Amino acid sequence: MRGACAVPSRVAVMAARCVRLVRRSLPALAFSLRPTPRLLCTAAKQKNNGQNLEEDVGQTDQKTDAPCAEKTLTEEKAKLEEQLKDTMEKYKRALADTENLRQRTQKLVEEAKLYGIQGFCKDLLEVADILEKATQSVPKEEVTEDNPHLKNLYEGLVMTEVQIQKVFTKHGLLRLDPLGAKFDPYEHEALFHTPVEGREPGTVALVNKVGYKLHGRTLRPALVGVVKEA
Repeated sequence: MRGACAVPSRVAVMAARCVRLVRRSLPALAFSLRPTPRLLCTAAKQKNNGQNLEEDVGQTDQKTDAPCAEKTLTEEKAKLEEQLKDTMEKYKRALADTENLRQRTQKLVEEAKLYGIQGFCKDLLEVADILEKATQSVPKEEVTEDNPHLKNLYEGLVMTEVQIQKVFTKHGLLRLDPLGAKFDPYEHEALFHTPVEGREPGTVALVNKVGYKLHGRTLRPALVGVVKEA
């Protein structure tokens, strides 16, 4: 029994000694592990060198990217300027086309106002021709006081012819009687050419049917005979 109890007591004594040795060694170990100013300085330099290296790399990348970005912006600017130029040209052409369309439309409206009665006037010209032939067919020597009925009828026809010519003039329809005038192919239609003594060649010698112009536009050319050289 005494031998068995002696072993644990020895173990306890040895453990106590180990604990005391560890306690004594802790301050020295802690002091040895404490970072020295030299180590701190070295670590700080390494850290600064790493940061400086990263900054240099970043600046190099920025310097490399700057020309690329500037070139891209320049190309984009050129494209936008070209698009602006094309848009302005299209806008100007559209304005010109719109103005031309407006002028053409205005001209058509004005012509419609002026020449809208063209068909009606052509129909009335036949009436005027009949009145003219009727007055010309009455013998002037028969229009006397001894024949009051014929006289009244003739005077009525003349008054009607005069009035219808006034209405024509009011609406821009003018009578063309080119006897003795120079032949104009835009206003006259030649039925024949004949030499006439005492008349200048190229002039109108005979008017078979008078013509008319509506607001300066020939509505019906005068049917004439033209003098030619003998």
